[in-house]
Amino acid sequence: MADAFVDLRSDTVTRPTPGMREAMASAEVGDDVYGEDPTVNALEAEVAALFGHEAALFAPSGSMANQIALQLLVSPGNELLCDADAHVVTYEIGAAAAYGGISSRTWPAVGADIDPEAVAGMIRPDGYFAVPTRAIAVEQTHNRGGGGVIPLATLRELRRVADEAEVALHCDGARIWHAHVADGVPLVEYGQLFDTLSVCLSKGLGAPVGSLVVGSAEKIERARLIRKRMGGGMRQAGILAAAGRYALAHHVDRLAEDHARAARLAEAVAPFGVLATAVRTNLVPLDLTKHALDARALAAAARAEGVLISVLGPRTARLVTHLDLDDAGVTHAATVLTRLLAA
Repeated sequence: MADAFVDLRSDTVTRPTPGMREAMASAEVGDDVYGEDPTVNALEAEVAALFGHEAALFAPSGSMANQIALQLLVSPGNELLCDADAHVVTYEIGAAAAYGGISSRTWPAVGADIDPEAVAGMIRPDGYFAVPTRAIAVEQTHNRGGGGVIPLATLRELRRVADEAEVALHCDGARIWHAHVADGVPLVEYGQLFDTLSVCLSKGLGAPVGSLVVGSAEKIERARLIRKRMGGGMRQAGILAAAGRYALAHHVDRLAEDHARAARLAEAVAPFGVLATAVRTNLVPLDLTKHALDARALAAAARAEGVLISVLGPRTARLVTHLDLDDAGVTHAATVLTRLLAA
């Protein structure tokens, strides 16, 4: 997208920084399908250690990382529980059913405000001619929940619920880095609560591609077979892994800047009654149910003035701050959006 646009559609639109490009260009590489790419191996070991797990696996996308993890936890014909707006059942094109033979059942969409006891009441044990529950999945931060952060206390209760029911707990941690920065919870503390995690390097951290599955050594060994089966085996992938390693070293702490800029945008649109929820991280959700403009009309009008926003539904839009957005861009976007919303 041309530099003339202020792009608030997603934090995936960023471009590699000069330092990241240099790291990619100089990366030591090998054939990762043979396990011989030293940069990939280093990235996997680093991410596993960050979350206190034994191993990790580099995958081309967050969707693939999630689906690999779910197949590790839920065998065909068994059940996954998650919320109705979860990425794994909303934006992954039915992959759990299509590739894993997994049946999914959801609790009502509440974003980060999960009631662990309500989840506990949904778990189905073996027998009774019902599909047994094998895993629970949560999303940290929650995309369609406006970048909400699930409190650590809630996650600990979900871990207790999962243990008592003898089911697994998965974290779609595409933006877990944002939760870490927002609440100050160490990544290793998040990691110890989950059997598997998927973590993304291209949402917020600025890498051009890539996510990782995190888990035990035994799970990650099986994950390599699933990745290969799904077409995710890569060769000299160290060029991409180097971008991820650079992002982890340079772009995590700076997420606080994105959070501050998102708060500025939220403050600008709040007087018009369209802010869907309190803004905690880098996502600003807009609920246009009671506004004269619908989401497509607002997006079209904003585009005409050089601001790109995401349309999530007929009356739902979203603004996302990121590495390539500076204070001047926020000021311009706030000026345009407030004028359009006030009209």
